[in-house]
Amino acid sequence: MNIIAVDIGNTNITIALYLKGEEKFIKSITGKSRAKLIALFKSAWQKIPVVRGSKEKKRDGVIIVSSVKAVWTKKIRQIAKETLGEKVYVIGRDIPLPMTLRVDEPDEVGTDRVICAAAAYAVVGDAVVVADFGTAVTIDLVDEKGIFLGGVICPGFEIGAGALKENTAQLPEVKVTRPKAPYGKTTAEAINCGLYYSAVGTLQEVIRRYAEIIGRWPHTVVTGSAAKVIKSDCDFIDSYVPNLVVKGIVLAYQKYIEEK
Repeated sequence: MNIIAVDIGNTNITIALYLKGEEKFIKSITGKSRAKLIALFKSAWQKIPVVRGSKEKKRDGVIIVSSVKAVWTKKIRQIAKETLGEKVYVIGRDIPLPMTLRVDEPDEVGTDRVICAAAAYAVVGDAVVVADFGTAVTIDLVDEKGIFLGGVICPGFEIGAGALKENTAQLPEVKVTRPKAPYGKTTAEAINCGLYYSAVGTLQEVIRRYAEIIGRWPHTVVTGSAAKVIKSDCDFIDSYVPNLVVKGIVLAYQKYIEEK
């Protein structure tokens, strides 16, 4: 099974190539750069083998997308059609979600949240919390039967830092890193501590409340670009899995093919 898995986020687009189920590369670039996207798609597609006996030299692969940004989904569709002559399959539209959702508005839940949860549950096989630290932070709960129960959504580091800068007269914008001490001796350090420990504290408190509902502390998986910043101060985290979304994309497609 040869797949180009595309995770379209709010800030970046991550493209992963899987040949016969084996991960070959994962690269993340800004969704604003059409030229870089075209080059990356061409490079990935050329690595996929041609169907044996195909006179048209058709390649034996598919392009599967999970997206939270419709305008970039349209861009990827155009790139795939114009440069590769291929169709893009979108999870939640062309490919069903890989797990049941027990929420009030299932159509409003981002597909990235669901496929991350499904990928984590596929490995853990029990109740699991999945926290994705990106532009926004999502902390979702899956029960022991593999049902997505919902979660919380918080501002990510960049949003928090930007909001402080935009809504105050003197506060600078900072890039969040792990603090050297729990308090800052400069304004920038104080902001950094505030944003950093707010994220750590929120994650722990949300998981604690989930644990009260299910009766035990659930296995916790973190992912996303900012997760590696805080994970060393979160001894309650069980697993750190970079690029969990693309792994969920592959899982969703595999499940779709098996059921089909």
